[in-house]
Amino acid sequence: MASSGIPLDAGSLMSTVLEGILYGFSILMFIGTIWTLTYKRRVQDINRPIAVMALLLFMLSTAHMIVNIIRAEDAFVKYRTTFKDGPIGFLADVAQETYVVKHALYVVQTLLADGMVIYRCYVVWQSIWVIILPSMLWCSVAVTGVGAVYSVSQADSGNIFARALAKWVTAFFASTIATNLLSSGILAYRIWMIQRSVSTARTTKSTVMPIVRVLVDAAILYSAVLFSALITFVVGNNGQDAVVDMAMPIMSIAFYMVLIRIAVNNRTGNYLSTLPRRTASEQESSRQYPLRPLQVHVSKFTQNDDASPYRIGKEDRASSCVEESVKGVPYSSV
Repeated sequence: MASSGIPLDAGSLMSTVLEGILYGFSILMFIGTIWTLTYKRRVQDINRPIAVMALLLFMLSTAHMIVNIIRAEDAFVKYRTTFKDGPIGFLADVAQETYVVKHALYVVQTLLADGMVIYRCYVVWQSIWVIILPSMLWCSVAVTGVGAVYSVSQADSGNIFARALAKWVTAFFASTIATNLLSSGILAYRIWMIQRSVSTARTTKSTVMPIVRVLVDAAILYSAVLFSALITFVVGNNGQDAVVDMAMPIMSIAFYMVLIRIAVNNRTGNYLSTLPRRTASEQESSRQYPLRPLQVHVSKFTQNDDASPYRIGKEDRASSCVEESVKGVPYSSV
């Protein structure tokens, strides 16, 4: 399959710049995630699996960014005049070591991100049966990803759109899209059902629905990138390199934003739990005795003293008494 779209050299520069911008934003999100996991907590209270996962995603994104920079330097500086066809020929050669390494990092991070979503489903549902299908899809992601990387590593030369490689890459993108959408949908549905079942007994504003919205937003963000990568690859557009490179920090950002939202939700829930709540008998009493206006009388007495040193003027002022009424103040007789 022949490539089309933007030239490879322009696409490589664009992907490096865009990935660098998103990587910088992911660093801020990573710092916020670590802060939410460790702030005012003892070492034994820190969620170690989540912290390790966040650290691994950050390390993989960093390694991918470094490899991408090295690859750009090799293409435009080191082998600019010595490689056949210059930078375009170097970037089109999938047998290059930097190309194999950066796509291997992408496959590993995809497996971690998708596996984390499946793990969340298991924690929320507490049932192994729910995650059987997502786990099978995750295995397909692993098989197709390893197959694609292995095929690239064994290739002597050629481009990513060669028929032998295209089938592995297409299956990999399709599998990870299905895994992400299914796992995120199951997770969001379960949280929504839990919130719906307890909403009748809750007297405060829901603190769970923001988590559902963030989960849906993260799934849509990640799925949009994957769909873009799949479409550009199927049509043979060189822009798929830029989309795949952008997917690395986007995966980390989607993971971090969910963790930060959950941490903020927990802190809000802890604060709301300290507020006094009305019991069922109090609620029933308030329905039997509805609010009604209360009339309040406030008396204000003003006296002028001729001997006062703050007296202004020579005329005498009579004492006055003013009575004011404030009406319409709601009051509960409970």
